[in-house]
Amino acid sequence: MTVKEAIEKRRSIRSYTGISETAEQLEAILTAAYLSPVGRGNYQGMHLTVIKDDELLDEIDKNAAEMMGHPDMHPLYKAPTLIIVSGKIEGNENVMSANAGMIIHNMSLTAVALGLGHCDIYGAIRCLNKNEALLKKMDIPEDYTALGSIIIGETNEEYKVRENRKTISTDIKK
Repeated sequence: MTVKEAIEKRRSIRSYTGISETAEQLEAILTAAYLSPVGRGNYQGMHLTVIKDDELLDEIDKNAAEMMGHPDMHPLYKAPTLIIVSGKIEGNENVMSANAGMIIHNMSLTAVALGLGHCDIYGAIRCLNKNEALLKKMDIPEDYTALGSIIIGETNEEYKVRENRKTISTDIKK
């Protein structure tokens, strides 16, 4: 699959079979993260936490659902893997958030190319950051903040090329 095809097909997947990605697929997704652009080459200021433990995933899911006021909701969509992107914010939250977005996007496009379901997850991470006890279970390095995440796993949904909707207003100055 070309990069253009992955971009045309990329969309959020919210239903999973419960079957996890293979070790090779996870390695490809993590490699895409490692190859992401990071502002000023500050790779040591970024951290990935891969969570595959069902009990911990359920706890993160429940925490987010309750904090969002919808206890029956499943913000992680019962995906078998969650990858949290954290950053050491040292006065420049904007750059670190952009770094996390680039890392998550690289992983998203790789998941599409591999035929895996994926969805970028930010709300559940915002809720996680408000629960100190749960946050400690993530083993995120001290002085790092969880900035965003991606869920991945096998899905029965298919990726199809999306029509270019040109939904973003654009001005071209000459």
